Amino acid sequence: MRLVAGIVGVALILVMLFEFFVTFLLPRRVRRDPRIARGLNGLLWRPWRALSLRFSQSTADTWLGFFGPFALIFQLIVWTLGLMLGYALLEWGAVGGSFGSRVLSSSGVFLSAETPSGSTAGHVIGLFEAASGVAVVFIVIGYLPAVYAAFSRRETAVSQLATRAGSPPAAGVLLHRAIGRQHWQELKRELQAWEEWAAELMETHLSYPLLGFYRSQHVGQNWLAALTAMVDVAAFVKATAPDDKVPPADVTFDIGRHALADLALQFRLEPGAVQERLTDRDFDDLYGIVEMAADDAVDREAARRRLDELRARYEPNAEALARFLALDLPRWVPGDQPVSVRKPGVGVAGDGRDLVG
Repeated sequence: MRLVAGIVGVALILVMLFEFFVTFLLPRRVRRDPRIARGLNGLLWRPWRALSLRFSQSTADTWLGFFGPFALIFQLIVWTLGLMLGYALLEWGAVGGSFGSRVLSSSGVFLSAETPSGSTAGHVIGLFEAASGVAVVFIVIGYLPAVYAAFSRRETAVSQLATRAGSPPAAGVLLHRAIGRQHWQELKRELQAWEEWAAELMETHLSYPLLGFYRSQHVGQNWLAALTAMVDVAAFVKATAPDDKVPPADVTFDIGRHALADLALQFRLEPGAVQERLTDRDFDDLYGIVEMAADDAVDREAARRRLDELRARYEPNAEALARFLALDLPRWVPGDQPVSVRKPGVGVAGDGRDLVG
């Protein structure tokens, strides 16, 4: 019996250490995800999200915002308890005695609260356990600043976009601001900046999947809406401009579409049914701005057909992410008013309330 317990303890220790290594140290590929962490996130997120439906919008957003940090702490607790239990089984299998006392001894050694006692085998096991506990502490100390630094950079870009495209961000506002005022070079620079931001967002959210659950500090903003609005702008420019006229739009569209596809795959999501975010009237308003500002715009019908083809390449993944993470995708044009009479602002909700609404 003790031999079996020792083997189970070794297996449990190896599984916990491997999960911890993959989660905190390994730069992951899209399909390389720790199974226990993913299972815990799925187990917690769905009832957490369902409970948010009972709250008002601002309260629900605040409630959902607790999930990311809570899930991280919960994962650490599970891995720590798993290691303690694994070492307790191993020690009991090697030394014997009361299993309850071995659990208490293992917990104390792991937390460096007491020294190993008993035989030489017990001291060796205790040495490895204490080393594991110290390693876990130092890795977590290094992990948390990296996560929150990535979150800070993401939210800085989201807030900057709000001053240009409104909050929630709308591609139509940004297009009117840039194209309608002949600010072509400014639009190109912004597309290049978004290319870099989308690439960084994809890298950090694949490495730290829990970042996807971290909510923005303002109710009307979220990283998925910012990314989608950015790809919307790039898609519209690609659809209405002659081929290769605006290279930054091509590159930004490709990296944004790639980010949405990889993040949907990261969460094991199937492309979702697309809700219409761009009406015919909105398209006509936006195309009219391009038609007045450029003398080589693509024909209206051809532009609409090209835009529909481009949207089909990224919107299903954006919809899947929005439904899973309980985030809102932005409309192309805010509200029911023509884009020309709406100006970007930094207000968060419809009544301009900030933070938690």
